Amino acid sequence: MSAPSTTSPSTPPAAPQRSVALVTLGCVRNEVDSEELAGRLASAGWRLETDPALADVAVVNTCGFVEQAKKDSVDVLLDVAELRDDSDARTQAVVAVGCMSERYGKDLAEELPEVDAVLGFDSYTELSSHLEGILHGERPESHVPRDRRTLLPVSPAKRQAAARTGAVALPGLGELSDVSLAKVPESGPPVVRARLGTAPWAPLKLASGCDRRCSFCAIPAFRGSFVSRPPADVLTEARWLAEQGVKEVFLVSENSTSYGKDLGDLRALETLLPQLAAVDGLERVRVSYLQPAEVRPGLLEAIAGTPGVVPYFDLSFQHSAPALLRRMRRFGGTEEFLALLERVRALAPEAGVRSNVIVGFPGETDDDVAELERFLEAARLDVVGVFGYSDEDGTEAVGLDGHLPEDVVAERVDRVSRLVEALVDARAAERTGQRAVVLVEEHDADEPDAQGRPSVVGRTAFQGPDVDGTTRLVLAVGAAVPAVGDLVEVEVVGSEGVDLVARPLP
Repeated sequence: MSAPSTTSPSTPPAAPQRSVALVTLGCVRNEVDSEELAGRLASAGWRLETDPALADVAVVNTCGFVEQAKKDSVDVLLDVAELRDDSDARTQAVVAVGCMSERYGKDLAEELPEVDAVLGFDSYTELSSHLEGILHGERPESHVPRDRRTLLPVSPAKRQAAARTGAVALPGLGELSDVSLAKVPESGPPVVRARLGTAPWAPLKLASGCDRRCSFCAIPAFRGSFVSRPPADVLTEARWLAEQGVKEVFLVSENSTSYGKDLGDLRALETLLPQLAAVDGLERVRVSYLQPAEVRPGLLEAIAGTPGVVPYFDLSFQHSAPALLRRMRRFGGTEEFLALLERVRALAPEAGVRSNVIVGFPGETDDDVAELERFLEAARLDVVGVFGYSDEDGTEAVGLDGHLPEDVVAERVDRVSRLVEALVDARAAERTGQRAVVLVEEHDADEPDAQGRPSVVGRTAFQGPDVDGTTRLVLAVGAAVPAVGDLVEVEVVGSEGVDLVARPLP
């Protein structure tokens, strides 16, 4: 009798692993959303690629904030879609997600037949299934936009319980909106996120949505009502980021000064900041997007005086002419804003302050522009973004009288931009002689230093990531090159426009 066979039954070969690339446009809030999507997809077995040409599917996280951002999103979607015709590219499908997709949905899909799917926020938890279906020839139904403010209770106090049911998608707040944490690997903390870069800083979401009704802004309609992220969730993700080598967390939301109002504690951010600063491995905590009308003395003191929290104030002024601000459904004016800045600098004389302004808003007069210029000249801001007004679908401002001709808006943008450029350059020059600590972010081989080594570039505590100036280090001959992620004590020795030049201290 022959011996029994020991050969195992044949098994079919494993299917090749699917790959996906996420292309992120717009603000740092979108970066958090993309990393949440990356975490969901990675936990579902997808391989993450950085280059869309190397991925089976390219997911473009669009921006729908202003007209130029929408045009940029369309251009990128079309460029990525062309990869399917490139014999050297692997790309088989292109999917649009993000704010523009949420805001326009089916209309965007009809205008861009080159895109395989246009998905809204409600599709994020099932994105893996959607992508698999697309690769098998299915075409998901395009998102149908709706006013997301209607999805949660009007009363902030009732929103947390409603949000925790998981019935309302809150991008970037994975633990709050996802009641199925079984998808998260047991080996790690309950964080629905995967890092898509290696920078020594990372954005960290405090909240989602906005309750303000600024007449020019469409964000609340497609992002929804304001929902705070529970402090425990913020701390858990901060610890996870620190474990990934992050040295600085950048707290982001649509309105950080509202944090805690739906938790029953308007001082929640003041309490949270020292807890974040105490996380092992984190060196800096930075807060973004503060509404001047909501800034409380205690919050100013917490940002200015908590060790590990940088004295950085991202204040959304938008204009300074009081009557025009009322038409924007905002509050304050030149005198109130200058008084706020005086309080900031009394607490932290070297604080960094940035803001954005809108010019050409309906009804803006020459006197209003002069008032804005008076404010900017007195404010000594480190960075100012200047935007020309344009109508945004569904906003109150579209129906206001006093719309200005496009050429007048363009002229005012140019006029204020030139003033701002001179003012922020002068403000940077004022920093000469100050001592600071620079977080090294990159080695720039395209601009070698005098010794032929890559330039070392980073940011001080008063420079925010992405949109502010940077600091270039001038190293002594033979000095060791600081590594990315190092914190280097420096003296500012000069400026190049809004950027600084600094020498490491011995």
